[in-house]
Amino acid sequence: MMLPQYHEEEGERKLHGHSHRHGGFSISGMCRSVWASPESRNIFLFLLINLTFAFVELFYGVLSNSLGLISDGIHMLFDCTALLVGLIASIIARRAANERFSFGYQRSEILGGFINGLFLVFIAFFILKEALERFIDPPHIHTHHLLPVAVIGLLVNLIGIFAFQHAHSHGHSHGGDDSHGHSHGHSHDHHDHHDHGHSHGHTHGHGDDKKERRSFVMQGVLLHVIADTLGSVGVIISSLLIKQYGLMLADPICSLFISIMILASTYSLLKESISILMQRTPPKLDSHLYTCYRRVNKVDGVISYRDPHFWSLTPAYTVGSLSVVIKNDANDTAVRNEVLRIFEAVGVDKMVVQVERF
Repeated sequence: MMLPQYHEEEGERKLHGHSHRHGGFSISGMCRSVWASPESRNIFLFLLINLTFAFVELFYGVLSNSLGLISDGIHMLFDCTALLVGLIASIIARRAANERFSFGYQRSEILGGFINGLFLVFIAFFILKEALERFIDPPHIHTHHLLPVAVIGLLVNLIGIFAFQHAHSHGHSHGGDDSHGHSHGHSHDHHDHHDHGHSHGHTHGHGDDKKERRSFVMQGVLLHVIADTLGSVGVIISSLLIKQYGLMLADPICSLFISIMILASTYSLLKESISILMQRTPPKLDSHLYTCYRRVNKVDGVISYRDPHFWSLTPAYTVGSLSVVIKNDANDTAVRNEVLRIFEAVGVDKMVVQVERF
């Protein structure tokens, strides 16, 4: 794989023509970064709303002795943590690549999703433990303030669903700064006793404006808000059951419902973030790779291939590399371009091909 070339000009580092200034963070700069993107702006505004109402829920939860309301308030506080992590990740992910982070900072979204998932698993088991204790000894619950607070919480979460679903469904594709499609390579001959020639090439995927950007941050935040919404619905149902029928067990049942919803919303987030962080071959390629390998072997002049590697930089950006051994008289440029086309056709956004003469 070719090493990126960096050029130092006027105190700036440049990677493939993209300049990046090194400097510290400032409050004004952070504020500008937050408002520069609709994604980070929506997260920040909903963070303020969510934080305010989380304290309202906790206050009235303690006042009414409702575990359902307290657990939903605690979950909203953890959602605020998730929103804050997502906000920071979305800002960091926009930073340009440099010599230390040659792929850029887009993995910060994945790391943020993984951290949020761990937080949610912890709070889900905490709520589950408290609910089981209340099954054994159900406390008396005051429903005077419970219902109106739960209804307001539902409205807050519906606002969040609308805002984040709208932002999530109107995104744009991203895969680093190389959104224009092109391929290039260079070759060099080693005149030694092995008489092997090597050629390297890579391609950048086509940035199609019609291709939706799948933001890992927005996906995680949306899952949190949906779980909160279902939790608010559970609190409303339990408060009505307690008020009408005196069914105190409805509160721990509601809490169980909330914990299950949290775990259910967290599963896909943790599963995908772990897969990406562990460099798993993207699932979308599982059914295509063997076909691609057969096509590579059938390319004119190819003897064999070795060292295939494919991974996701982000859920929307796939990277791959492959070494191809060709006959001594084969056209290395033609072979390389054909191999690039094979993998580009199945969704590999950036492919690096090394061609070696036998």
